[in-house]
Amino acid sequence: MTDSTSAQRSINRPLGTPLGDHPTRVLFLGAGELGKEVTIELMRLGAWVCAADSYAGAPAQQVAHESRVLDMANPEQLKALFDDVKPDIIVPEVEAIATQELADAAANGAQVVPSAEIAAICMDRERLRVLAHEELGLPTTPYRFAGSLEELRAGAEEVGYPCVVKPIMSSSGHGQSVVRSADAIDAAWTEAQEGRRAHDEGDVSRVIVEALAPLERELTVLTVSSSAGIVTCTPIGQRQESGDYRESWQTNAANTSAAAAEETARAQRIAKTAVEGLVAKARATGETGWGVFGVELFVLTDGSILFNEVSPRPHDTGMVTMISQRLSEFALHARAILGLPVTPEHVALSIPEGATAASHAIVVEGDGQTVFTNVANALQEPGTGLRIFAKPEVHGHRRMAVALAIGGGESDARAKAARVADALDITVI
Repeated sequence: MTDSTSAQRSINRPLGTPLGDHPTRVLFLGAGELGKEVTIELMRLGAWVCAADSYAGAPAQQVAHESRVLDMANPEQLKALFDDVKPDIIVPEVEAIATQELADAAANGAQVVPSAEIAAICMDRERLRVLAHEELGLPTTPYRFAGSLEELRAGAEEVGYPCVVKPIMSSSGHGQSVVRSADAIDAAWTEAQEGRRAHDEGDVSRVIVEALAPLERELTVLTVSSSAGIVTCTPIGQRQESGDYRESWQTNAANTSAAAAEETARAQRIAKTAVEGLVAKARATGETGWGVFGVELFVLTDGSILFNEVSPRPHDTGMVTMISQRLSEFALHARAILGLPVTPEHVALSIPEGATAASHAIVVEGDGQTVFTNVANALQEPGTGLRIFAKPEVHGHRRMAVALAIGGGESDARAKAARVADALDITVI
């Protein structure tokens, strides 16, 4: 299957008859809050959607035409799902997926989003870092890979202390450690092995050890690959805790300084280069590479910008686009994967010049079902919004909602979103 054949078939997919005899059939592997928003956007465009996850009642399952529950890391269960649903488009929304089955599905004619090859690369920090730094020449922190405790000790000495140790395959900060001296290397190795993705092959996970950069802040650049080419959104600032997003913001800068404009251009250039490299890998295997990518960047104290990672799907920090852009990252993803063109006009901000939009993750701790009250009071300020994800339960801590706000600047918007979150009465029962 050539890239041109795949692209033409995708552009001409039938839409508007989701319950008819010949709908475009989309299967989500992972049905969380991000998948829910994309599901809604796809259904608005007339696609049929099935949402699969490891548990029943996941957010996207609540709105999709059909749902399934299975272990997506189990090859037999995943193949049976493909045989049952017969999807035209497969959208991986989580990383715990049997990647070989994705590759087989793509070889048999399904469109994997953005591609089976890209999904495999982005799940593997070693493959992604080699592509970004050694093939594409993007700036990164100094790094080494290690397949044993001895190799990790040697690698840490080479990159220097303090350093960060991560499993090659993990997500949301699992298995990650900041190591400030050689005495802590053994513990970091153990943490990486315990936090690795559960279905890694073999008894030992390889790890990456990289220098701890003098970080000033982190950015996400949402980058969209579509039938019209590759475009980038305005960079998104963010705040994280333990590897998980807590706040994000996007500013429609007025009278931007030359230095700020140059930083934005550099960030977008790095993001576009990274996605171009990934899309080239997809096209080499006959796939489209279409969809939204969340490119994560580090801005250092000296002003330099480094590539960190890529999420080959809408990014959690990109939830701010539900209030900052006319087309959210979810609407952009839906359009791109259906073969519709996404141009610079489609990714423009909709907030006034000089304004900032912000999102504030609402993380709930407890054991049971979550009930939100006092919503009317929380949303009394103009320019605010709220998305309650309706996840069935929380056990420990879990992101259960997000507050949104538009303010006169970064501090104003962030404070406004925080007030929405703080005003809610949240009970776990």
